[in-house]
Amino acid sequence: MVYTISGIRLPTTVPSIHKSSCFHGDNRRSSSFSVFPINNKSSASLSRKIYAQKPYDSDSSSATLTESQKVLVPGSDAEGSPSDEGLSSDSNLNDTEGVHDLHVQTVKGGTESVANKKSMAKTHTHEDIDVQDSVTRRLVPPSGNGQRIYEIDPLLKNYRTHLDYRYSMYRKLREEINKYEGGLEEFSRGYEKMGFIRSAAGITYREWAPGAKSASLVGDFNNWNPNADVMTRNEFGVWEIFLPNNADGSSAIPHGSRVKIHMDTPSGIKDSIPAWIKFSVQAPGEIPYNGIYYDPPEEEPIINTYANFRDDVLPRIKKLGYNAVQIMAIQEHSYYASFGYHVTNFFAPSSRFGTPEDLKSLIDRAHELGIVVLMDIVHSHASNNVLDGLNMFDGTDGHYFHSGSRGYHWMWDSRLFNYGSWEVLRYLLSNARWWLEEYKFDGFRFDGVTSMMYTHHGLQVSGMPTFCLPTQDGGVGFDYRLHMAIADKWIELLQLRDEDWRMGDIVHTLTNRRWAEKCVSYAESHDQALVGDKTIAFWLMDKDMYDFMAVDRPSTPRIDRGIALHKMIRLITMGLGGEGYLNFMGNEFGHPEWIDFPRGDQHLPTGKIVPGNNNSYDKCRRRFDLGDADYLRYRGLQEFDQAMQHLEEKYGFMTSEHQYISRKAEDDRIIVFERGNLVFVFNFHWSSSYFDYQIGCLKPGKYKIVLDSDDPLFGGFNRIDHNAEHFTFEGSYDNRPRSFLVYAPSRAAVVYALVDDDAEPASDDLVEDDTVLAMQDLVVEDDAEPAED
Repeated sequence: MVYTISGIRLPTTVPSIHKSSCFHGDNRRSSSFSVFPINNKSSASLSRKIYAQKPYDSDSSSATLTESQKVLVPGSDAEGSPSDEGLSSDSNLNDTEGVHDLHVQTVKGGTESVANKKSMAKTHTHEDIDVQDSVTRRLVPPSGNGQRIYEIDPLLKNYRTHLDYRYSMYRKLREEINKYEGGLEEFSRGYEKMGFIRSAAGITYREWAPGAKSASLVGDFNNWNPNADVMTRNEFGVWEIFLPNNADGSSAIPHGSRVKIHMDTPSGIKDSIPAWIKFSVQAPGEIPYNGIYYDPPEEEPIINTYANFRDDVLPRIKKLGYNAVQIMAIQEHSYYASFGYHVTNFFAPSSRFGTPEDLKSLIDRAHELGIVVLMDIVHSHASNNVLDGLNMFDGTDGHYFHSGSRGYHWMWDSRLFNYGSWEVLRYLLSNARWWLEEYKFDGFRFDGVTSMMYTHHGLQVSGMPTFCLPTQDGGVGFDYRLHMAIADKWIELLQLRDEDWRMGDIVHTLTNRRWAEKCVSYAESHDQALVGDKTIAFWLMDKDMYDFMAVDRPSTPRIDRGIALHKMIRLITMGLGGEGYLNFMGNEFGHPEWIDFPRGDQHLPTGKIVPGNNNSYDKCRRRFDLGDADYLRYRGLQEFDQAMQHLEEKYGFMTSEHQYISRKAEDDRIIVFERGNLVFVFNFHWSSSYFDYQIGCLKPGKYKIVLDSDDPLFGGFNRIDHNAEHFTFEGSYDNRPRSFLVYAPSRAAVVYALVDDDAEPASDDLVEDDTVLAMQDLVVEDDAEPAED
């Protein structure tokens, strides 16, 4: 059993949502994230403001969009909307026309609450998913008028024509869904009518396949006889058949038996796995998957790797202080080494990790621990497999996907959905809702958003303004971006000498994001650490990690430097990088090597050959034992990660509106900033330590040390006296009203808080520079996305 754990800390105490029940490292993908609320009526109490109303840094006068990733929480849309019907009555709406890695990321960050009659393609759209919680149906976001974005950022008025057009298309599509489908509430429940639907009398099977000339249901239950159970077609291309129960009351299709739809198509006779299948399995020695009719008895045992993750890894995540976990590769995917991105069966959880009941048990346990469970959902593209995927499902090239080159992503070797198709919208919206309601996932990280948003798939640029603002305000409705530029910056700096690091450059990258649009920051991810590349720890310590990590043996200068900087990199990323913090790939204890899956050589359509690893399992593992061993230096790195999370839990600095950077000293290599009521001091100098170093602050009083990266518990050198008292004195310093003196040892980070400070919110005017964090560049240049195997 192998796991990939990545932590996300969302800066709030996240309640239990429900009580019952990557690709290769060089592949860049825009992502999005959704957290759905327990109860829309509690949204106000869960909501936390994040950004100051003024710039983070007195030197910052603008912010460009970074190569960020996203997170969607329809919660930010849900407040105040009584029902979907309210949208159609809005006067503003015009009536118009083996061993496999279970990929996980744990998260720490702020969560906020959010909130079949027509089968014709209409218009292009994006994600806007509202779901039903465990008790009552979720409220659909209020329509709004889409104009508040211009109050938030007046410079967007220069792009009003495009942004108003974007919003009008959204409103038009929502109105048509209301008119023809009864609203998103019903439209997103396609799985209640499509696929296999069990009733007391029998099984109804429905499938949308307008290109098929005839269709029948075949499987183990009827000896694969295409003439036994012939289906009928309605005017919209939906095929249907009803199979009554057997005379003894048993199901006409036994649980666990294989099923397919047999069709006469323009491309010839073909058997396909039903598009709405809930479980599919690859038999040993076979390449294509088999669709499985899944209707288990209640007494079915819960076993296998989902259960192992539930029992062994979730307690670890809780102990470290993370309050959310992001799980990758849940949707069934045929290519073992794709990290779940080549999805073949969108409603089926991967059989590699166990049964659907095992996954439900995992999620139930996470909720019992107070951990939010986010799913890495892939709606940006699909596997191009014909035998076990959606490609050429009804024998036509343009069924679920765009036909021709528009429907093929040449870098990812995959098919691209036609979001303008009515039934494709039903399929994808219902797919998202299925995972929320059937498995009780709390939200999503959306993969490949730039490919969904841009006709050029975001290969040169990514990011779009207002992505993380509510749809009723004119935004797109996501809650967070995943701040990809930060991890890229660290890899860039780690290839330079310490002398070439620039404090202003570090601060700019960490704070370069749009005002009022929240971000989840991370120091590294699979983009940096997979497929033969290096983790941050390996960049820092290289081969010395193999011989000098035992605490009872002498260290080396390279190990000392690596351990010190590893802690500083993570803390400053968490402190300045956003409103949530993502831990990934064993970063919490300095995972020594990259992560890889067994894979053979792959031949790309361009003729390029991507070398495999001879199907080796050697790097397909999480080395949790390293972080747990008290005789290894990895233990100190893990202890520091836990201390960071508990510091945030106590002081809530990531959700504070107060953030001010008072010092970026290139000569001293010092960075000082305030976040909430805490003062952070970083000394990146490789050899110089400073006595009686003056740092500015806001509040008067006595400050104490609440986190010290040089603490021996964290593998440090114990150079700071934690009993020392730091009293403020009046007088402006670094544009702060008062200051105090500290000892700042080399390659160390120290966090100070007021003595007896009960972590109450900062009360000043946030940031003294009154320049609004303006967007001067709509996008930031980025390298083209590498090919996806």
